Amino acid sequence: MRFPDDVPVLTDGVVRLRAPHTDDIRAMLEMNADPETQRWTDFPPERDPERQVLERIPAGWRDGGLWSWAIESDGRYCGAVMLSGGEGGVGAIGFTLHPAVRGRGLTTRAVRLAVAHAFDVLGWDRVTWSAFVGNWASRRIAWRTGFRHLTTAYGAGLARGVRYDEWIASIGRQDDREPEDPWWTVPVIEHGGLRLRPFRDDDVDRLVETTLDERTLHWLANIPVPFGREQAEQYVAKCREGLAAGDRVTWVIADAGSDEMLGDVSVFRMQNGSNPVGEIGYSAHPAARGRGMMTTAVGLVAKQAFLPIEQGGLGRRRLEIVAAKGNRSSIRVALANGFTQTGIKRAADRRRDGSYEDLVMFDLLSDEH
Repeated sequence: MRFPDDVPVLTDGVVRLRAPHTDDIRAMLEMNADPETQRWTDFPPERDPERQVLERIPAGWRDGGLWSWAIESDGRYCGAVMLSGGEGGVGAIGFTLHPAVRGRGLTTRAVRLAVAHAFDVLGWDRVTWSAFVGNWASRRIAWRTGFRHLTTAYGAGLARGVRYDEWIASIGRQDDREPEDPWWTVPVIEHGGLRLRPFRDDDVDRLVETTLDERTLHWLANIPVPFGREQAEQYVAKCREGLAAGDRVTWVIADAGSDEMLGDVSVFRMQNGSNPVGEIGYSAHPAARGRGMMTTAVGLVAKQAFLPIEQGGLGRRRLEIVAAKGNRSSIRVALANGFTQTGIKRAADRRRDGSYEDLVMFDLLSDEH
């Protein structure tokens, strides 16, 4: 194979994948030096783009095993996408984008073109993607282009001698090249002096106070003790993970005037597809109890959950609330919002002292709200 003449040019009319050339080197240097690129890749700061263009990339095309394109749009270098491996019909994809053109959807387009080439020309059966945990931009691109079966490989990533956790997902030849599950957002809802909004970094201290409250610890025996800022940050990360995975949406309940956190409420355990259901869970800061705040917040969330997805809702058909039999406050919230008691799970909820308590189950259907 002659480089660059035999490198296939792939285009969708907006982006063009072509062989890199020496005119790209200045933009490649800018991209490699970008702090975000450095944060999420194993590129060493001293990486030599000229050597990449003149030696490594041509060798990859000539010998097989590494197929690397420059991403071009509007006549300018925008980044790179590459395929590697391919043994046994399975290979990997990687990509990076110049900071000046981020947020325009160019990488998503480039990935679609490269994946199609892997299946239709290279004959692969599956393409894998990986990124360091926390690289949400890369994960969103993988999600948009149909990668699925995501898992976390702990300590699997290596960059500059340091081990990192990695997200790993894949797409098969026969899979739809569209998202398999929703990636939820947290819409801001204001009503009755309350503001329901996403978590912010400055909510962590209030979350710690809520969780360390004696009543909260009694009813939520699975909360780790001690519970500090690290655990609170992990909980916020779990909420963000739930949005990306399509199975959890969590709102902070805040005072509409001060925006101070008063509690939180979630829709979780969401099944999608043909049976869209979910469970509502909630907790209140001790200083916010006794004013009907949680009843109002749960009602607002239930309304949002029943709205069709195309109207910005969660498209749920049925919602559940589960509360310990002795948790009268939680039961009152369910009943005040029209939930119907459907049964009791006997001795199903473990307390910290090793005893068990009955769980009361409630549900609400979309046509009942």
